[in-house]
Amino acid sequence: MGEEDYYLELCDRPVHFEKANPVNCVFFDEANKQVFAVRSGGATGVVVKGPDDRNPISFRMEDKGEVKCIKFSLENKILAVQRTSKTVDFSNFIPDSSQLEYTQECKTKNANILGFCWTSSTEIVFITDQGIEFYQVLPEKRNLKLLKSQNINVNWYMYCPEGAVILLSTTVLGNVLQPFYFRAGTMSKLPKFEIELPAVPKSTKLNLSERDIAMATIYGQLYVLFLRHHSRTSNSTGAEVVLYHLPREGACKKMHILKLNRTGKFALNVVDNLVVVHHQDTETSVIFDIKLRGEFDGTVTFHHPVLPARSIQPYQIPMAGPAPVTSQSPVPCKLYSSSWIVFQPDIIISASQGYLWNLQVKLQPIVNLLPDKGRLMDFLLQRKECKMVILSVCSQMLSESDRAALPVIATVFDKLNHEYKKYLDAEQSYTTALEAGQSRSSPLLKRPVRTQAVIDQSDMYTHVLSVFTEKDVPHKFVIAVLMEYIRSLNQFQIAVQHYLHELVIKTLVQHNLFYMLHQFLQYHVLSDSKPLACLLLSLESFYPPAHQLSLDMLKRLSTANDEIVEVLLSKHQVLAALRFIRGIGGHDNISARKFLDAAKQTEDNMLFYTIFRFFEQRNQRLRGNPNFTPGEHCEEHVAFFKQVFGDQALMRPTTF
Repeated sequence: MGEEDYYLELCDRPVHFEKANPVNCVFFDEANKQVFAVRSGGATGVVVKGPDDRNPISFRMEDKGEVKCIKFSLENKILAVQRTSKTVDFSNFIPDSSQLEYTQECKTKNANILGFCWTSSTEIVFITDQGIEFYQVLPEKRNLKLLKSQNINVNWYMYCPEGAVILLSTTVLGNVLQPFYFRAGTMSKLPKFEIELPAVPKSTKLNLSERDIAMATIYGQLYVLFLRHHSRTSNSTGAEVVLYHLPREGACKKMHILKLNRTGKFALNVVDNLVVVHHQDTETSVIFDIKLRGEFDGTVTFHHPVLPARSIQPYQIPMAGPAPVTSQSPVPCKLYSSSWIVFQPDIIISASQGYLWNLQVKLQPIVNLLPDKGRLMDFLLQRKECKMVILSVCSQMLSESDRAALPVIATVFDKLNHEYKKYLDAEQSYTTALEAGQSRSSPLLKRPVRTQAVIDQSDMYTHVLSVFTEKDVPHKFVIAVLMEYIRSLNQFQIAVQHYLHELVIKTLVQHNLFYMLHQFLQYHVLSDSKPLACLLLSLESFYPPAHQLSLDMLKRLSTANDEIVEVLLSKHQVLAALRFIRGIGGHDNISARKFLDAAKQTEDNMLFYTIFRFFEQRNQRLRGNPNFTPGEHCEEHVAFFKQVFGDQALMRPTTF
C-alpha cells in the first residue's frame, strides 16, 4: 500500500520517556496529558513530560512505598501522590512556598481510595469505593478543606477533563453510571443512567468493565461510548459502539450506534470529531462520523464506517542518541501492539517502548477512498484542516481526467456556499449586535470564528476557477461551471464579487460568444457593478454594442455623470469617457488638462494626438482660437505635443 492509502498516522514528534521496567513505573495523567516516569518510588528521580513541554519537569521525592497514582494539579502548582488506599500526599511546586509534604486521609470510615482527579489548580476529588469527596487544597496552609461529599457504592470511575465530568460505575452489575460535574468550586450530581448490557446477565457479578467505556467530546457535546461486544439483536453479528449523549441538564440519552461488523479486541480514540475504532486482530482501524447521515430508526441513528478499514500508517521509531551514533536505520514500530494503551481523546501510549503519540487523520488519501463527492464534502467540511483539501477536490472534479457531471459540481458548490452563508450571517448578526451596543449588556457576544470550512469567493477564484479557465477545456463546460457557481451564490443570497463576472465575460469574449454576453446582461444574470461597466467599455472595439450596455448599467447604478467619467479615466478608457460626455452634451465644460493627463498616462501617442486635437477644435469653436488659455494649465501638454509631432502639427487660428 502506498502512503496515499493510509488515512491515520501517529504524530511525527512523540513524547519519549523511559520505558516501564521493574525499577521504573510509568503513569499517565489524562487531565494534563503528562507521562510520569517514577524510578524507585521517586528516590532516584521523577521525570514528567507532556506533549507541549519542551522542558520536562524533574525532581526527587522520598521513597515512602509503592506509588499507586501521581498527578499534578492544573498549571503544575501542586503534586499529589497516592501510596496507600487511605491517604494522598501533597507537595507544593509554587515558588517561595513550603516544600514540606502534607497528607489528607479520606473522610469515610473503612473506605478505600480508588484514585483522585484534579478539577482545577487547587481543587481535587477523591474517589473511594464508598463515594466521592470534593476538596479545596490550601497550599499556603498546607491542608485541605472538604467542600462536598456523596456516599455511593463505586466499582470503578472515569474522568473526562474536557467536560469536567466524573463517571462512577455503581450497582452489582456495574452498568448504572452516575455522573458528577465540577465547575468553579461546585459539584453537581447529574441524572444517573443505565447501560444496556448485550444480554441478560446469568450471574450477579460485575458485568460492565471500564475497558469497554470511554468518555469524549464530539462536536462540542459530551458522549459516553460503550463498546458492546455482541449486538442485542440476535440477527446482527459483530460488536458495536453505543453513544450516549450526556447533557449538562436533562437525562442521558442513547443517540448513535456504530456498527463494527466484526468481533475481537477493540480500542477507541476520538480525533477531529471522528470516532476511531482500532481492531487488534486484523491490525486495522475504521472511522465513524456521527454528523454524516445514518439510518434512523425513530430513536437512534445507525452508522457504518465512513471508509474501508485501513492500518495506521507504518511508523519508524527514530534511534535516539548523538548524531554520529544514529547512523543505523530507524526501527519499524510494532503497530496495534498488545502493550499499547489508548487514552482519550487521541492518545496512544506504548509503555514498553517508551512513547506517547497523538493519533492524526490524513485528509488527502480520503479524497480517493470516498467516490461520492457530496458525502466527501459533508465529511471534509467538518474537519479542522480542510480548506486546501476541499479546494483540491474542486480542482480535481473540473479536471479532464476526473471531470464530474454538472449536477455533482452544483451539489458541491451548494454545500460550500451553505457554510459560507452561515458564516456571513453570523458575522452580520455580530456586527448588528455590536452597533446596537449589545456587547456591554451581553458579555457572551463573541465574534464568529472563521473555520477552514468557510470557502469564500476569493478562495474559489484564486485556487480553482481562474486556474481552470486558463486550461484547454471546452468553453461550454467552462461557462456552465462559472454560471453554476454564480447560481449557487445567488441561491444563498450572497453578493457575487465582480471578478467572477469578469471571468465569465472574458471567457465569452475569448470565444466570440457576444450574443450570450448580451443575453446575460439583458436578463441580469450578471449583476450590475462599476468594475463590470468599465470592463464592458473596454470591449467596445470588439463588440460595439458593449458601449451602450455599459452606459445603461452605470445609469442603473445611479452613478453621477462626472463619477462615470472619473471611473472611465481611471481605467484609461479616455476615448470612451469623451464619447460618453459628448453623448450627454457636457463636452464644452470639461477640463482639458484632466483628459490630456489621462491620455498621456496611456503612453499611446496617437491617442494623445486625438484628444489634443479635439480640445484645439473645441477652443476654436468656443473662442475662435485653438490655443489653450493660461487658466487651463496645459503648457506641459503643448510642449509634449510639439516635442512628439513638431510645431507645424499645431492648429493655426482660422481667419475669416
